[in-house]
Amino acid sequence: MEKTIHLIRHGKTQGNIEKRYIGVTDEGLCQEGIDALKNKKYPEVDIVFCSPMSRCVETARLIYPNIHPIVVAGLKETNFGEFEGKNYEDLENNPKYEEWLESGGMAPFPGGESSIEVKLRTMAAFNKLMYASKDVEYIAMVVHGGTIMTILSELFGGEYYNYHVENGKGYTFELSHNGVCTGLRPRSFDR
Repeated sequence: MEKTIHLIRHGKTQGNIEKRYIGVTDEGLCQEGIDALKNKKYPEVDIVFCSPMSRCVETARLIYPNIHPIVVAGLKETNFGEFEGKNYEDLENNPKYEEWLESGGMAPFPGGESSIEVKLRTMAAFNKLMYASKDVEYIAMVVHGGTIMTILSELFGGEYYNYHVENGKGYTFELSHNGVCTGLRPRSFDR
C-alpha cells in the first residue's frame, strides 16, 4: 500500500526562542508556539506517531485533537550531552564546542550521542513503524528537527542540515509498497 507521510516538527519552546540545544530536556511548548500552531492547517491523517517529549505530545494533541498520538521512544531528539540547555553564547569559548563545530556538527556530542547512534535509533524506529502500519495510508509523525533531518537524509540522501525545518513546519513524501520514497516537498501548513 502506498503511504503519504507528514514529518512535522513540534511547536516552539522557550529553548527554541533562546536558540538552546534542547534534546533530552523535557520542555513543553511556550505560548508563542501554541498560538503559531493554531494558525496552521495540518493534513488529515489516519494515525499519529510522536516522540515521548512533552513538546511533541503537546503539538500532536493540538494539531490532531481527535487522534490519540502513539508515543515512540526511538523518535526522540539527540542527547546533546554537555551542550544540553546551552546556546552559542554559553559555549563560544568552550574548546569541546569549537572541536564539534570544526567537525561540521558531525562529531559525537561530549557526554551525549553520536550521529551514528542517532541514525541507528531513529531509522530502526521509523522502519518498525512503517512495517507496523503497513495498512495505513496517511501518517503524521510529530517529532524533532534532528529526527526529521536524520530520516530525510537517510531516505533521500544529501546533507543532514539540508533538511532543517522550523517549528510547526515539516515535509511530506510518499512511500511505495516496495519502499521507494518519492515526492518530497517542504510544508509550511499555512491555511
